[in-house]
Amino acid sequence: MTSDKTRRYLRYLDAERASARMYRVLATLTDGERREALLELASIEDRHAAHWMALLHSAGEVIPADPGELSADDEAVVARARQMGLSAVLGDLERAEREGAGMYDAEPDALPAMSADEREHAEILAGLSVGPTSVPADARAVLNKAEPWHRTDKSGALRAAIFGVSDGLVSNTALVMGFAGSGVGGGTVLFAGLAGLLAGAFSMAAGEYVSVASQTDLFRRELAIEARELQEKPEEEQRELELLYRAKGLDAQTARTTAAKIMADPETALDTLAREELGLDPDDLGDPKRVAASSFAAFAVGAAVPVIPYVFLTGTAALTLAVTLAVLALIVVGGTVGRLSGLGVVRSALRQVLVGGGAAAITYVLGRLVGTGLG
Repeated sequence: MTSDKTRRYLRYLDAERASARMYRVLATLTDGERREALLELASIEDRHAAHWMALLHSAGEVIPADPGELSADDEAVVARARQMGLSAVLGDLERAEREGAGMYDAEPDALPAMSADEREHAEILAGLSVGPTSVPADARAVLNKAEPWHRTDKSGALRAAIFGVSDGLVSNTALVMGFAGSGVGGGTVLFAGLAGLLAGAFSMAAGEYVSVASQTDLFRRELAIEARELQEKPEEEQRELELLYRAKGLDAQTARTTAAKIMADPETALDTLAREELGLDPDDLGDPKRVAASSFAAFAVGAAVPVIPYVFLTGTAALTLAVTLAVLALIVVGGTVGRLSGLGVVRSALRQVLVGGGAAAITYVLGRLVGTGLG
């Protein structure tokens, strides 16, 4: 065996042993289905470790003893779980599993099922914390009606609209203030403001379109892969569903019955796997055209605020009105963001005014300096 293979096998062995130790220790901190799920994860890691030990042994390599102790980093995770509960560390564990999910994809000596096992671990950990996708659709509808602050905007249109207005308002106010500070005529300020409005709106729309279109393409690819796996490996997909439902608190028999019933209908199975395993809503993957149009309109609305006074006025009157409208708009936009985000209307509005007003003030001063130097 080459030294490169030896190093790879030893690295895999260390990783599998460490994961198994971690899951077993965490299992002692909980009970019921959560405990069973963690112990099952540990058992899978043990099987992987046994595979690498067998390869090392057949090549005449010395197999290092299992230290049996957690690393310093793993000890810190366990300490946090003891102090704050298992749920406090599940997100970190899930992310770690997702980051390492492809470790065997290019490894020719790995067993065929090992890559699938590693990817499945992240889904099981995600299922240990009951998420919004586990709530039935009718229950989510009732919850959204009763508590509107829990609603999400999967298409991205609302987010794009709010932040489009904010970006347009702040950037174009700063641009207009910079030109106004330089002492140029009102016509030049108006032209600069309109140019900034159009350039920014088109840039914002193009960026959002590409972003959401790429995200939607990725989601569709994930769904296509899931559909293919459902067709080619229905038993494995049913086992994944069963494990996810067990991790969410169902007993083994109920989880098995539920998974079998779902898998009986291919369309329902794909929809359920998309929601439970991928966290996707197949009916709402995002609309890039809608988001782009929303972004364009929102940026233009925000950017128009400091420009409008220069359509009708010039000089100090136009500048004063532009500043007044910009401040009022910053308060409204900031308050709206605070209302939707839960940050607080007053706090968010104040932050928006300070940031946006600060940017405008700085560009006004710079424009003043440049205008004075040119004069």
